Amino acid sequence: MITASSVGTVIEWYDFYIFGSLAAIIGPVLFGTTGKIEDTILGTLAVFGAGFIVRPFGAVFFGRIGDLVGRKYTFLLTLLIMGGATFVTGLIPSYDKIGVAAPIIVTLLRLLQGLALGANMVALRLTWPSTHPTTSGATTLPLFKLRLRRVCS
Repeated sequence: MITASSVGTVIEWYDFYIFGSLAAIIGPVLFGTTGKIEDTILGTLAVFGAGFIVRPFGAVFFGRIGDLVGRKYTFLLTLLIMGGATFVTGLIPSYDKIGVAAPIIVTLLRLLQGLALGANMVALRLTWPSTHPTTSGATTLPLFKLRLRRVCS
């Protein structure tokens, strides 16, 4: 389960990385070619940031589902949401064809991806200590350091 969750998280972060890296290319497609390039890039980065805003909500929502139904089912559900949203994003016509609906649809899909990513990050952090029994505390030390860093910052 840890390996699968790690691979899923890497794939999801890769999707976020690609979207952010290609903002200059995606921008004119999402926001049209008639405006200034700076506006289209900023709009694309705003859509990119929307996915990060909902990550905590995904952790809470899918964390509860994971407690009720099971982590494995929830993990598979979040992978399907992420993959489905990525696939549908590739099918969205450009701004020149459907107008303002293009950035709205992509923003909604990015919100779904953010929810899924937040869920997987929490699942990975919660699954590790419960699947690796510890006798010396060496396996939970990295998690403790991570939490300590967050508290101190």
